[in-house]
Amino acid sequence: MRFGESVRAQRRLHELVPGGAHTYARGSDQYPEDMAPVLRRGKGSRVWDLDGNEFVEYGMGLRSVTLGHAFPPVCEAVANQLAEGVSFTRPTELELAAAEDFLRLVPGAEMVKFAKNGSDATTAAVRLSRAATGRDMVAIADQPFYSTADWFVGQLEMRSGVPEDERGRTVRFRYNDLGSLRECFERFPGQIACVLLEAATALAEPEPGFLQGIRALCDRFGAVLVFDEIITGFRWSAGGAQSVYGVVPDLSTWGKAMGNGFAIAALAGRRELMELGGLRTDQRRTFLLSTTNGPETIGLAAFRAVARVYTEQDPVAAMERSGRALAEGINALAAEHGLEEAVRVIGRPSCAVFTTKDADGKPSQEFRTLWLAELLARGVLGQSFVVSAAHDETDIAHTIEAAGHALTVYRKALDSGGVTGFLRGGPVAPALRAHAAPRRL
Repeated sequence: MRFGESVRAQRRLHELVPGGAHTYARGSDQYPEDMAPVLRRGKGSRVWDLDGNEFVEYGMGLRSVTLGHAFPPVCEAVANQLAEGVSFTRPTELELAAAEDFLRLVPGAEMVKFAKNGSDATTAAVRLSRAATGRDMVAIADQPFYSTADWFVGQLEMRSGVPEDERGRTVRFRYNDLGSLRECFERFPGQIACVLLEAATALAEPEPGFLQGIRALCDRFGAVLVFDEIITGFRWSAGGAQSVYGVVPDLSTWGKAMGNGFAIAALAGRRELMELGGLRTDQRRTFLLSTTNGPETIGLAAFRAVARVYTEQDPVAAMERSGRALAEGINALAAEHGLEEAVRVIGRPSCAVFTTKDADGKPSQEFRTLWLAELLARGVLGQSFVVSAAHDETDIAHTIEAAGHALTVYRKALDSGGVTGFLRGGPVAPALRAHAAPRRL
């Protein structure tokens, strides 16, 4: 494959956009050097770049596209709404209909407020929890990402610009470890406003009693329980992880797949909490969510179309089938190459990732880069193997075949002692690192 046009466009992006992309996870430093496609269009599970290369894409829209690119029912709903107007000075009937659709899908929630991104919704949940409890601290599970706001970014390695006192208001506990959360409550008595976590991740299922135990601890210590459903919503289930595991949070935050790539997010939860941001309370009001574009009609129309598909069909089952077939096929090939300890597709079938380890069995950015490069060269684009319902048998077969060639190169590199001679340029690097090195331009 040739990447000349993408390389030129990426260089120009770096001149105009800090980091060369509007999301760190989309940055060119996440891909092999001079092999970061700049995309032109997508359809179903496929995308095409500026050089005309065609790829089977995974992790589509950073896991926000579950039905496929340019999915006709969603596109038609959006096109029809465009002719009716996008943004008004008063609520539209679409806001009412979308709220009714959402609350039917998430029976544990009593009220909902829409926004444009998950970070805003999650930060609103934190603010609402603080207002309801009169406390300042937040306890979060040791999971990768929750928000772009200071209360969370202050916990990252990449935290320049966050005031020191803000960093001290957030504490971490270990997922699947109730004792570590109990220690947080005991170390900061009467100070923790909310407990925030993803109920499950691609690589971690809740152990029996864990979520129930968190619910009980929150009730005991008077904290608000918040589930981050940004990824799990519409990928684990239309009703999110809470409907899968049977534990109802006080608040939950949503985004990504609820619009199949269109910008829409939501904060949902118990009426008595949500009303603190409304007009039916005698308490001091909370500035909850108030955004110009939160209720614009395009996102709401997209969501309603997505909700209809999830009501009438079973996209989650389709993702589970494709993800399982992909994992089984690649893992079998890895075993044939004697690489079952190095390269493995792991995690929930609808949200799978892959390992890339060196000869010592340690995670390796160099070998990850080699793996990505070999897949890209054979028409597979993705930092993961997160599927959509649009991935069909042909896509899975293509990916398994590409993986077979990549595994052959991987085996040779391991046998020769490293990626030197097999990989051009430096390795990929963590997206949220403190310094631009090792991929400084």
